[in-house]
Amino acid sequence: MSAVLESPPVFLRPMAEEDLDDIMALETKNYDFPWTRQIFADCLRVGYLCHVCELDNNLAGYCIMSTGASEAHVLNICITKGCRGRGLGKRLLAHMLELAKQRQVGTVFLEVRPSNAAALALYDKMGFNQIGTRLDYYPAKVGREDAIILAKSLEV
Repeated sequence: MSAVLESPPVFLRPMAEEDLDDIMALETKNYDFPWTRQIFADCLRVGYLCHVCELDNNLAGYCIMSTGASEAHVLNICITKGCRGRGLGKRLLAHMLELAKQRQVGTVFLEVRPSNAAALALYDKMGFNQIGTRLDYYPAKVGREDAIILAKSLEV
């Protein structure tokens, strides 16, 4: 199933193994500490919700979310630098939240770097609330960086 959103055409669709080369290109361009190809392959293999965002027939982003026991966890979401500021992250995250609702998920969790102001603003707009902190969670260029733990209730 794919969703078409306004012009220019944005397509949201399930990730496929054939996307992994493009995914890795985005991942390594956008993160100082990227996931490995094997991590993405494992997410596909175990059946996590893995979706991509295409803009003008090019991969513009992706999102990985695990679900189980009425909870979901956004594990990775990325919009490539050249496509940021166009609302693609919001569209992709909203799509993933709708998929979570379809699976009767009650709460969605994620972690984010305190230094990632754009992501924090997006999650705030999308109704996520801070519920805690994980100390020294992320690798950083010097030492480690904490993670802010966010949650959003999907229950009505």
